[in-house]
Amino acid sequence: MTLYRQLVIFTMSLFLILFVGTWFAKLESTRSFLTDQLESHAQDTASSLALAISQYPDDMVSTETMINAIFDRGYYETIRFIDPNGKILMERNLKVVIEGVPSWFIKLLPLKVPEANAFVTAGWRQAGTIYVKSHAGYAYNSLWQDIKHTTLVFVLCGIFILIAGGFGLRMLLRPLVLVEQQADALCRKEYEIQTKIPRTRELRRIVFVMNRMTEKVKEMFSEQVIQAEALRERAYNDTLTGIGNRRYFEGQVTAYLDNKDIDIKGIFMLIRIHGLEILNEQRGFLIADELLKKVASLLKETAAELAGSILARLSGSDFGLFLPDYPSSDADRLSREVANKLSSLTAANITASENVSSIGVCAFDRSVTLGQLLAEADLALATATQAGTNMWHVRTIVESTTKIPFGQNQWKEALEKVLKDRRIALYSQPVVKAIDMNILLHLEIFSRIILGEGEIINAGVFIPIAERLKLISALDRLIIEEVIKLDRNKLGTETIAVNLSPSSLRDESFVQWIQQTLVNLPENAPMVIFEFPEFGAVQNENLIKSFGAIIRAHGHKLGLDHYGQSCGNLKYLQSLRPDYVKIDRAYTTELKDEDSDSRFFIRSICSVAHSIDVVVIAEGVETENQLQHLKELNIDAIQGYIIDSSKPIAKS
Repeated sequence: MTLYRQLVIFTMSLFLILFVGTWFAKLESTRSFLTDQLESHAQDTASSLALAISQYPDDMVSTETMINAIFDRGYYETIRFIDPNGKILMERNLKVVIEGVPSWFIKLLPLKVPEANAFVTAGWRQAGTIYVKSHAGYAYNSLWQDIKHTTLVFVLCGIFILIAGGFGLRMLLRPLVLVEQQADALCRKEYEIQTKIPRTRELRRIVFVMNRMTEKVKEMFSEQVIQAEALRERAYNDTLTGIGNRRYFEGQVTAYLDNKDIDIKGIFMLIRIHGLEILNEQRGFLIADELLKKVASLLKETAAELAGSILARLSGSDFGLFLPDYPSSDADRLSREVANKLSSLTAANITASENVSSIGVCAFDRSVTLGQLLAEADLALATATQAGTNMWHVRTIVESTTKIPFGQNQWKEALEKVLKDRRIALYSQPVVKAIDMNILLHLEIFSRIILGEGEIINAGVFIPIAERLKLISALDRLIIEEVIKLDRNKLGTETIAVNLSPSSLRDESFVQWIQQTLVNLPENAPMVIFEFPEFGAVQNENLIKSFGAIIRAHGHKLGLDHYGQSCGNLKYLQSLRPDYVKIDRAYTTELKDEDSDSRFFIRSICSVAHSIDVVVIAEGVETENQLQHLKELNIDAIQGYIIDSSKPIAKS
């Protein structure tokens, strides 16, 4: 029971006790007063009548007239004239009939009807006795009306007190409601400060204490995030430019190249900035540093437009831009765009010459190692440097096959045919609890498309292309339509996770369709966790937050995939509030010993995430050594080959 109700009940109970006590006191005092009045009235009547009759003791006609005159007023039950010998000379009686008063009231409150006597004299002798008994009807009627009036007044007062007191109590207790909301927000790591301070001293102190506690917890969380961010920056960020360093780059690229679940292909650009030594000697290192910052900023803008890209500063003058899943046919176009952007820096008067950069490009469509990519890109860079100012050169590592790579028009035709014929294949991989791998948390669903000759293409290949062709929302819709057809009873789990592109959320009709679909889900459909890559989620923060509110209203959840890949700020966790984050496989792969920076980074993520009730999942777990390290780091769940590979889901 709420404090408000308890106070209302307590107040009304006190009022009821006061009412009952007052009611009985009023009843007794009124009854006593009326009894006294009746007694006084009877005695006065007997005395006055006896005195009047004493003037004419033997005139019975006059005596009768006087008795009738008084009796007819209706206030008496009996008036009797008795001679000295006890003989009744005259008597008038009125039957007791009490009108307008309930019988239960008369039975409940009996009144003692007073009687009075007075002597009639004739000279010095007693001529008789007058006996008067009052009628109780008047007293009962007066008592009933008085009690009714008193009860009505108290009832009206009670109603007024209930309404006014209830409203007043709500106003007085409003600060406690706000304190409750503040405490609940604090549990969600939302830091609300009450600016309106109540006047009541006790409540004022409570609000002051809650505000101080909220500020302290906010400071503690901020310090925790700052420490985690500082650790990651020292380990994986270039201190000058703020983008990833060589270690970050090697970890991310190696994790992609070692992924057994995808068809490996992509583009790697090795970008060298010219003239840094000259700038250092002629204009000072500050100008050279400014040039590197401008280069990093331009490359960061380019990387933001290319889904899944990995950007890092590899050495003093070398930058690396890795574009996974991009076809080799895009290599020349993208290299030209990067070279043109960098050449625009000559206008800022911070370059040593018009020759700002050279770009060595390696495009590949088969399994390679990072060493091979670097070697091929270095050879291409040497060729580009010899070719002239701001030039690029592309070297290609391809399968020994006669297959002709798809162009944009061919991809468009192929994807439109996939949408028309619903040529989608679904695969799944389990996510289990780290402390007990027998407990299945959910299945992650992977989608692949089937081209004309039965060739199965991974999402990493067709998703970037679908985004460029503006077909991503239609493709995501098709995938979700196929996913909700799954039977949770056959899957063996109540929950599945589905990857969704943030670009689809820009399509309002798609979001409305999702909302309607969730309302009308089949009875046997599983609960859905919508996963977004961290980079895309951060870039579309407001869209993701709005979408999260929609799906959670229908009992579904939100997850972030590849967490840590984009070097995003940990504060986004508090803003986006996902149900879980999946740590990118690059950090999992680096778990080798107790002193690994990856180990400290994962521990920091777990600490920050757990403080706001976000579950942490590690993806790409393949060895027992990795699993043991993750358990020690308090990871919640794992996904990877140590459990099972992704397997196709049979269509029902």
